[in-house]
Amino acid sequence: MNRIEIKIPKEIRQYKESIFFGLSARQFFCSLAALFIAVGIYLCLGRFIGRETASWLCIVLASPFAAAGFFSYNGLSFEQFVWAVIKSELLFAGNRKYISENPYYEAYFGKGRDSHD
Repeated sequence: MNRIEIKIPKEIRQYKESIFFGLSARQFFCSLAALFIAVGIYLCLGRFIGRETASWLCIVLASPFAAAGFFSYNGLSFEQFVWAVIKSELLFAGNRKYISENPYYEAYFGKGRDSHD
């Protein structure tokens, strides 16, 4: 008796639809972009800077595009991760003052007493 097994992820949010070669749409299009970048660089610059240098330049410039398709950190895509780093390190950088709040103290004594505002 032949059985057909279908793998179902335990968490439905982990489901990724594959469209080509087992890759998701994001992975496929990022890999395709990296391929076009690498081929373009090699064909355009190969005769001017030499094949070996052009091949290293292909690797260096195309690998971030390929990696962006497969990158995931705490559920964030590459673009979301880069935006979070920019916000935390550049836009909202600086010292953050921590002031604790005790709702029980405020309810008993009122907000006006010993407030930091």
